Amino acid sequence: MPLGRTHDRITLWTLPIVAGLSLWYTRSTKLTLLVAAGFLFGGLMFGPDLDIYSIQYKRWGILRWIWLPYQRSLRHRSILSHGPLIGTTVRILYFATIVCVFVFLALLVAEKFANWELKWREVGNMALLLMDSYRWEILAGFWGLEFGAMSHYVSDWTSSAIKRLQKKGIKGLLPDKNKQKRVTGRLTSRKTLTSTKYSRLKPPNRK
Repeated sequence: MPLGRTHDRITLWTLPIVAGLSLWYTRSTKLTLLVAAGFLFGGLMFGPDLDIYSIQYKRWGILRWIWLPYQRSLRHRSILSHGPLIGTTVRILYFATIVCVFVFLALLVAEKFANWELKWREVGNMALLLMDSYRWEILAGFWGLEFGAMSHYVSDWTSSAIKRLQKKGIKGLLPDKNKQKRVTGRLTSRKTLTSTKYSRLKPPNRK
């Protein structure tokens, strides 16, 4: 896999291409800027490698602790972190949940100590109204984040494919049947051990 600095270079080199294609497709400078900003943020700080102690993780500085539950919940390079679309969606939902919790706590404190009278239903309706009013901007930001993440895992897949091609030739690009057999064998062995274990716990049939 490429190193973190290599991923950074790939993100910076491909930024003009992403911005140019976005401007050509959207015909909007504002949406193009959002896609480009999302692409940079997704490639440098919000990418798939937040599931490990990586350069992306370290760039969050004093706030990087918020990603510890995310790291402990996911296996590195799983589909939930490195999968197309789903990886970015999971990170957005996770980060949005963290932000919502802190905003909710801040509003509770303000309501209690600053004598604010908050109507939670109105707050929720306002949030939905803003999301509807800025849906195209939100969509542009999402695709920017996804393209930034894509620059990461596509380079990972390409690097792995090149290494397999150099090592095994064209066969390295084909599915590894031996690996599939090993995985199937391990699963079968586990099932056999589990069934044997529980069969010993069953009382003998007595008539």
